[in-house]
Amino acid sequence: MFEKLKQRWQVNGFNLVLIITTFALGGSLCGYAGRKLLALTNLDKGAVWVVLYIIILTLLWPLAVLLVSFPLGQFSFFKKYINKIGKRFTSPNRNTGLDGCNRLTRIAIFASGSGSNAQQIINTFSSSATIKIALIVCNKPGAGVLTIADKAGIPSLLIEKDTFFKGDNYLPELQKHNIDFIVLAGFLWKIPEALIKAYPKKIINIHPALLPKYGGKGMFGHHVHDAVISNKDSESGITIHYVDELYDHGAVIFQATCVVNENDTADTLAHKVHVLEHTHYPIVIAEIVQKTVFNNNL
Repeated sequence: MFEKLKQRWQVNGFNLVLIITTFALGGSLCGYAGRKLLALTNLDKGAVWVVLYIIILTLLWPLAVLLVSFPLGQFSFFKKYINKIGKRFTSPNRNTGLDGCNRLTRIAIFASGSGSNAQQIINTFSSSATIKIALIVCNKPGAGVLTIADKAGIPSLLIEKDTFFKGDNYLPELQKHNIDFIVLAGFLWKIPEALIKAYPKKIINIHPALLPKYGGKGMFGHHVHDAVISNKDSESGITIHYVDELYDHGAVIFQATCVVNENDTADTLAHKVHVLEHTHYPIVIAEIVQKTVFNNNL
């Protein structure tokens, strides 16, 4: 839990302790002040007392934590924190869906092939109030994922190598579609550095093996499964990770495994891995988008 909080608030261990201490002391001070104020009313501790107490705590809590944050050196953090909470509760466009986010996040799916993962992702978020698959990006004319995009009524973008790697990286097109997040689903080109910088920690990929094994250039599809079978590994699986400047290298977000039997072939192993992909990728996407939106709101 503490590691997640450090990552979410982007603080070190020492500052995390000070932040938690501020929450605790501020809450205690708020409760003490609330009880003292209510004592002046001579009200019995009934329903009215409870309602007033909750209202007073709500009003006093920001002041209490800000007051405590001064000597603990956390004033700037809590000022930003309280401002963000206020904006979230006062925004006229605020909505919260099953994905746990507070705004519509527009996702671009990059794919090169048939698009089975893209189809699963599209199906998962087709009725979401907070996540929208807004664009399909493909580098292969005639790829199945383009047909999927057309049937789903999702705009598609067919990209060329020179523009992607040496030109503007199609950033203007992504901005035109107001893309917030990029999901790679069987996309075989390496992502240019400029695109990674434009979407820091907002590009994720799924790899059909347990990285760091069987990653790198040329390791995709049946090439991966053939290598696993040839090496007689007892298990394989999927890795969902952030994308950086290297193939299959970014920080791991999630892994799931499957058993490799003696009689497995590349085809049967591919089927097992696809089941894992279709089961877990949409869930992880929702979790990562939720985390990203939450961090942006702090």
